[in-house]
Amino acid sequence: MELHFATVWEAITDQIGDVTALVHGDVRRSWSEFDERSARLAAAFVGAGLGPDSKIGLYLYNGNEYLEAQYAAFKMRGVAVNVNYRYLDDELWYLLDNSDSEALVFHSSLADRVARVIDRLPKLKLLIEVDDGDAGRVPLAHAFETVVAGHDPMARVTRNEDDIYMLYTGGTTGMPKGVMYAVGGMTAGYLTSGFPLLGLPVPGSPSEVGELVKQATDSNNRLISIPCAPLMHGTGIWLGAFIPMLAGGQVVTMQNRSLDANELLGLVQTERATNLTIVGDAFAKPIIKAIDDAKDAGSPYDTSSLKMIISSGVMFTSEVKEQVLDRIEQVVIVDAMGSTEGAMGISMSMKGLPPSTAKFSQMPDTKVFTDDGREVQPGSGEVGMVAAGGNVPLGYFKDEEKTARTFRVIDGVRYSFPGDMATVNEDGSINLLGRGSQVINTGGEKVFPEEVEEAVKRVPGVQDCLVVGVDDDKFGQAVTAVASRVEGSEVDEATVIADVKTQLAGFKAPKRVVFVTQVPRAPNGKADYKAAKQHALDGIA
Repeated sequence: MELHFATVWEAITDQIGDVTALVHGDVRRSWSEFDERSARLAAAFVGAGLGPDSKIGLYLYNGNEYLEAQYAAFKMRGVAVNVNYRYLDDELWYLLDNSDSEALVFHSSLADRVARVIDRLPKLKLLIEVDDGDAGRVPLAHAFETVVAGHDPMARVTRNEDDIYMLYTGGTTGMPKGVMYAVGGMTAGYLTSGFPLLGLPVPGSPSEVGELVKQATDSNNRLISIPCAPLMHGTGIWLGAFIPMLAGGQVVTMQNRSLDANELLGLVQTERATNLTIVGDAFAKPIIKAIDDAKDAGSPYDTSSLKMIISSGVMFTSEVKEQVLDRIEQVVIVDAMGSTEGAMGISMSMKGLPPSTAKFSQMPDTKVFTDDGREVQPGSGEVGMVAAGGNVPLGYFKDEEKTARTFRVIDGVRYSFPGDMATVNEDGSINLLGRGSQVINTGGEKVFPEEVEEAVKRVPGVQDCLVVGVDDDKFGQAVTAVASRVEGSEVDEATVIADVKTQLAGFKAPKRVVFVTQVPRAPNGKADYKAAKQHALDGIA
């Protein structure tokens, strides 16, 4: 039997069908219910004329339906396409058109946008609407629950490990692109990540997965995961859902559509969650505050079930990691360095093991290369571009030019170059500097925003920060910080600049600091540098 998400999940269902797989609010789905509902949805896709490699857009917030639709796509060998729920009309049209989507599953609160673009999408054959309070505004759409109830489950089929999985990038360096992976390689890689968390050997077949999951479940050894990030992004779906589910775990999604730390901690307590998936400081700081507020109010949260907090996507500073470990002493923090295009490194912290910021142990297949293809030598201080090996994507969907630039062969080995710059320490670990596309050229020097952001966030009274380059007659670009204050703080520009100059070389310190109520970030915590630059321009105009 093939290593394929759907085939593995079917094997898990056969072993632990009555065990809970999904939780969202009051709705709980067992593995058997999850499997059957997804099979019914898969039958609807096939009945509408979709087949292997057909693209299925998921324009959805977090919830059980997202994972059921994803599983349904895997079952019938289709390709689910993540659609950012923040996209408005033209962005939505672009992604569905670019991906050749033939079906769309969407929340009814997003229906007005869908209704305005469907006439421009002739390839769409099926619209399925998940009712979240205002359904029925797209006349041709079928209700999700009606579709599930109205189809018999699709029979299980033989699949191919070469089937495509695709995740669209956020478009921070251009229009969003679909990054394509072979399903078999992803499944094998995630099994390698999940089963060691249970203290079990890595299985080599779906049947072996099912047997090991049954043993683990019988001994009350399960992963119960809460993805705090949106499932529409890799951090949420990969780390928060796919890995736990391949290990027979349970995925709990939150009802609030932005991070509510109190809802999260309440779920940790009631569901006895073992794993959280967050996005750096932007998520960790509200969690810390909620823990402290509850303790001060005399009703502390019980976080004793937590074993691991996994973060990826943005900076997770050592100071904030220490604050988390002070409050949840038993937890292991895993800071994963990666992108849609590949995993590159990992940093682990626990009580008694000093955490670090942006310092990662290389994955076995990770290298750092200079522009001319030389490998950066440890301890040389030379800056290079991080190259991820191993399960390298097949390329970008319908973009051969970008595929050729990003995925390259060096000395007979194929690597992914997502754009991250780094140095290599004498011990072989990587110091991540940031994306080359965001580097600021000031007075003839290169400044990586992430390094300055970290320094600014260490200034007492600063809550969050992004750093951008603003055109300047003297320096070419002036390093400019866009920062928010801790509630009640009165920290000012001069204090921030002076403090940063005690941490970094003077040319890296901000020339200006623009204070805003909230630093602009996407729902997954990633920096919105475009909006930050506009704040900077508005603040110094």
